[in-house]
Amino acid sequence: MGLQKKIQVLILTLFMVTFANAQDKPLSSAEIASGKINDALITIKYGSPSVKGRQIWGKLVPFNEVWRAGANEATTFETDKELTIEGMKLPAGKYSFFIIPNENQCVLIFNNDAKQWGAYKYNDKKDQLRVIVKQNISDSRVEKLVYTINPNDIALSWDNWNISFSVK
Repeated sequence: MGLQKKIQVLILTLFMVTFANAQDKPLSSAEIASGKINDALITIKYGSPSVKGRQIWGKLVPFNEVWRAGANEATTFETDKELTIEGMKLPAGKYSFFIIPNENQCVLIFNNDAKQWGAYKYNDKKDQLRVIVKQNISDSRVEKLVYTINPNDIALSWDNWNISFSVK
């Protein structure tokens, strides 16, 4: 094999390796929000997508459909102690966390099947808890989806929506 042919093969191989590696990286970064409310340790693992100029609520995230509350794998919500979410009991454990948004309110779902990809195999018969909250719509925008654990509540902020729920 001549030198020119070897260089072509080397360049082609480098291109293929670079392309293959680029395919493995998710577009939305994996994030963890962790904190304590009272004595309970809460950990939320989620994929954090960006707005990137897209219309989020009602388009990318359709209204009245189960959404994984993040990107890639289903968001997980884990607590080491029983919590009261919006006045209702949630036992200690690890849950997948879903949201059904619409124009007026959001249904928050804590589902017992914590290992899911997206919401494709979501089964409402495995729901541990459902609560309804009203989202806050803001003039300011949050580019990357983020969960915040505060002393009395947890909030998901993305685009111009802030979805928070009380936790005791």
